[in-house]
Amino acid sequence: MSDTLEFNEIYQEVKGSWNDGRLRFSKQTVVYKNSKTGKVDTIPVPELTQAQWRRVCLGHGIKLWTSTGHIYKYDGFKDADLEKISEYFKDNYKVELTEKDMCVKGWNWGTAKFNGPLLSFDVNDSPTFEIPLSSVSQCTTGKNEVTVEFHQNDDTEVSLMEVRFYVPPTTGDEGSDPVEAFAQNVLSKADVIQATGDAVCIFRELQCLTPRGRYDIRIYPTFLHLHGKTFDYKIPYTTVLRLFLLPHKDQRQMFFVISLDPPIKQGQTRYHFLILLFSKEETINLTLNMNEDEVERRFEGKLNKNMSGSLYEMVSRVMKALVNRKITVPGNFQGHSGAQCITCSYKASSGLLYPLERGFIYVHKPPVHLRFEEIACVNFARGTTTTRSFDFEIETKQGNQYTFSSIEREEYGKLFDFVNAKKLSIKNRGFKEGMKGNDDMYSDSDEDQHDAYLERMKEEGKIREEGNDSDDSEGESDESFNPGEEDDDIAEEYDSKASASESSAEEGDSDEDRKKKSAKKVKFVKERKPRKKEKKVRDSGAPKRPMSAYMLWLNSSRDRIKSENPGISITEISKKAGEMWKQLGKDKKEEWDGKAEEAKKEYDRAMREYRESGGGSSSSSKKERKKKRGRNEEKRKRKSGAGREKEKERSTGNDSFKSREFISSEESSSESDKGKKRKRKGSDNEKEEEAVSTPPSSESGSD
Repeated sequence: MSDTLEFNEIYQEVKGSWNDGRLRFSKQTVVYKNSKTGKVDTIPVPELTQAQWRRVCLGHGIKLWTSTGHIYKYDGFKDADLEKISEYFKDNYKVELTEKDMCVKGWNWGTAKFNGPLLSFDVNDSPTFEIPLSSVSQCTTGKNEVTVEFHQNDDTEVSLMEVRFYVPPTTGDEGSDPVEAFAQNVLSKADVIQATGDAVCIFRELQCLTPRGRYDIRIYPTFLHLHGKTFDYKIPYTTVLRLFLLPHKDQRQMFFVISLDPPIKQGQTRYHFLILLFSKEETINLTLNMNEDEVERRFEGKLNKNMSGSLYEMVSRVMKALVNRKITVPGNFQGHSGAQCITCSYKASSGLLYPLERGFIYVHKPPVHLRFEEIACVNFARGTTTTRSFDFEIETKQGNQYTFSSIEREEYGKLFDFVNAKKLSIKNRGFKEGMKGNDDMYSDSDEDQHDAYLERMKEEGKIREEGNDSDDSEGESDESFNPGEEDDDIAEEYDSKASASESSAEEGDSDEDRKKKSAKKVKFVKERKPRKKEKKVRDSGAPKRPMSAYMLWLNSSRDRIKSENPGISITEISKKAGEMWKQLGKDKKEEWDGKAEEAKKEYDRAMREYRESGGGSSSSSKKERKKKRGRNEEKRKRKSGAGREKEKERSTGNDSFKSREFISSEESSSESDKGKKRKRKGSDNEKEEEAVSTPPSSESGSD
């Protein structure tokens, strides 16, 4: 027979939930490791006193008793495992593995037996069910009745809330109440926290990141009490899984992380990690509320009655002694900047990722701890928006995926070598070789790199431009491009004699040609760009405008600011000067205001003399020329507009007059005709011809 026996998929009941793991029997210890939390239960072989084989819901199970009063139950064995486990126990543990049958009669009356940390309900000396008293959260009594309430487990779909026992009254002369005796037996082993006695020590106003706030931490022998302004939390040391002490990237702060299972609760929020933030400069003198003999007996030299040092060292040292667990610190990993962590983002929150010797931990929002043994594979992915960063993806064996994004590309080589050294499965193994072949992806500056995102944007821009060009070409006529004709069109549109030239040209053209030409005109009018504003010409001979009080003060103080702050930049000089000006006294500011007033008066006097001597006349003549040019352009536009109206009237014939007549009433049409006649008297020869050619329908309407 081999020295060890190992079994996979062995289940352990934890607060109403079955957690799977691995169980190993060796000659020195019995070790069970929880697959979900990684928690390890170690039972020294000399402490084993009794072992029992039972038929349970998950096949077969083993129940182990120890000399310290603990009971361990492991289920999920097969029927064929009984023989080899029994032989192994006899040969190595000198303990006989006995078989015990459970009662399946379904009776609800029997005998309650308290056997260490278990409450067993027996019928005919066979156990019907067992209750781990560590799962009990409260025990209340009534008349001949005891109610046992349980802790709730978030991982279970259905939870047992409470069990009620009817305790019949006794007729003996003992004088003790059986209900109270039952309740006391339950509470003596139950996981009910009662703050009795004094705290071992108290840490005041510690900064807590999760749950956020400032808390007083009271250290009791069996639990930790967080007392804040709004909430209080009591954390039993039995729920503490791991302790982490992590240096911040700035090397001035420290994180102390406490991993909890089950988590502490606040409403619907669950806190699986308690994260404290300390400054390295904070120190404390700590005195334990215990005698020196008691400290020595209880902590065996791990703590002293009087201690002093950094605050984070004192907290971590006390927690390590009370919880009796090792403190995990970062290993040999060093990033590009020399820090033992990597700056990244997880779920849109920035934080720090620490590669440890046996896993990764991310702090702080939300905190994540991933052990190497639960990681299926990792993946290095390029950043989605820029080549300056990359993403680090971790996929667990349960199918969960964690993506840590926005990691600086300089960290890639260090992180890849770390993952490779830990023999983790890398999904895109070829990514490393590709990056090595193109070292400048993660070594040189971003300016010399081929930016794939930029190239893609350029390609999309070209496609968009080609699409716009094709749309324009489809909308145009089939005529060949002729620059001369287009120039003629523009000239006709803005020429004062456009009406005559258009009318003579259109007499010989067909309707289709007219439509094409009008479409071209509209197109060129739309594409015509507005004229830019001409820059204001500054008169070089005119006096300079006066400076404000602040600018006068700045010119006089600039040299002094430079001498007091050597190496200061121009922008920093302006910022510094603004702050100094704000702090300047009222009387000083009034002095500089007076100087600014004098400079303004001097400027006004110099300006008057300059104008009297003929200065600034050139600029006024320029303004007059601009006004004259603007009036000429307005006249030209009016004439071109009149030409276009004539063209419309000729092309439409009598339809335009008919539409006016039908829309307006008889009285309004006669009044409009009279007004037109008065206007025609003052018009030129072309307008008189137009009046003669008016259709008789409009004249009859006016009579």
